[in-house]
Order: sequence, then C-alpha cells, then structure tokens
Amino acid sequence: MRVRVAITALGITAALLALPACSTDTTGGKHQTSSAARTGKPADAVQKPAALSSAALESRLLDQSDLGSGYLPKPERPAQHDDVTVIGCPALSELGGDAATDGTLAFPHKAKADFTYGSSSEISEELYSDSARKLSDGIDRIFDAMTGCPTYQVVAGGTPVDVTSQKLPSPHASGDEQWSQLLTFTAGGRSTVVKQTAIRDGSLLLIVSGSPALVDRHLDKALAKATSTG
Repeated sequence: MRVRVAITALGITAALLALPACSTDTTGGKHQTSSAARTGKPADAVQKPAALSSAALESRLLDQSDLGSGYLPKPERPAQHDDVTVIGCPALSELGGDAATDGTLAFPHKAKADFTYGSSSEISEELYSDSARKLSDGIDRIFDAMTGCPTYQVVAGGTPVDVTSQKLPSPHASGDEQWSQLLTFTAGGRSTVVKQTAIRDGSLLLIVSGSPALVDRHLDKALAKATSTG
C-alpha cells in the first residue's frame, strides 16, 4: 500500500535529508519494534491555563546559551514541496496528508529551533500550545501512526529509506503525559538513529528530537524552560 503525504510527521523528512551526510550510528544497533510509549494522566483530568501565543513559545525555546559550547543554530531549510511516499504502513496511510505540514504539527501556536553539534549530531526542539485535549489527541495520533507498523519504507526524492521504530520507557520527567520512541533510518548502507520524546504539560506540548545522547542531555532543561512562568 502506498500513500502520499506532504511531510512525514515529527521531522522524519529532516532525518531522511540528513542521511547522506551522516556516518553510520553504531549506537542504533538492532531494535525490537513496538508502539511509542505513552504515560501520564488523561488530558481532561486537570484544568490548565489557556494556550500560549507563538511569540510566547518562541521565548521559551532553548538557545545557544542554554545548550552550551559546540552548538550552532541550523540554517533554515528551504520549504520542501515534494511529496514523501510511505510504503507498507496502513497506519500512516489512514493518517494521510494530515500527518504534518512543513515538518511541524498542525496546532495554531508553535515555535521551533534546530541545532547542530559536532560534525553530524543534531537536536531539534518544538513547542506547541492548544487545549490539553487537542494536544493530547493530536500527538497521540501521530505517534500511533508512526509506530503502527514494525517496519516500513519512506521514499523521499527518489531515495528509499527503511524505517524501524522502538518503544521507549518514560523519561521520568514531569508533565501530564509523555510519549517516546526511537526511529532508525537506513539508506545506502548508512543508518541514522533519531530519538523523539514528547511531553504535554497542560496546554503546552514539548517535542525534543535528534541524536539520542543529546535528547537525553537536554530534555529536562528544555521542559523546565518551556514550562517556566518567570
């Protein structure tokens, strides 16, 4: 089964485009595949503050001073209009073109920052704000679709890329709900491992993606700044 989607959710396209420049990630190994982990309270369990504006979210993103030395802002990639073909995944087929738009989720208030570290490592932070229920339902659909198949293939720019996913345990961070997964992209004999962790705290959704070690290193810091009221 084939399905055309504008951009695969949560930055898959960015990972695909980065593959030729990346060396094989030996930390990836072979992973058992499963659905993404979700933990936490239902979105309607506690009433939380109203949604934040995109400008407010922008001010809560990590910057170079937060990350430390060696991190550089990643130049914004020109808008990609080519479709991505997903092969062998009915879950993504059902989600279709609503998966994402221009690499970000379709919530009204959003902000994003991308950084490189060293020669091949990257980390990306995304912040979204909406009602707790909409955030919870939206991110749940995306993670379920992305991990609904043990393995599938993505074709971007004529390059076939094999994708596998692995369920990850809760990162033990605060927040109302959490999702986490490990994606392995393989093309041309090279593999790239991308960790993605999403945390919803009230009307705010944080997604940190990138090299597993960098995600682990900065997740707590990103959540603390994103949820700060100071």
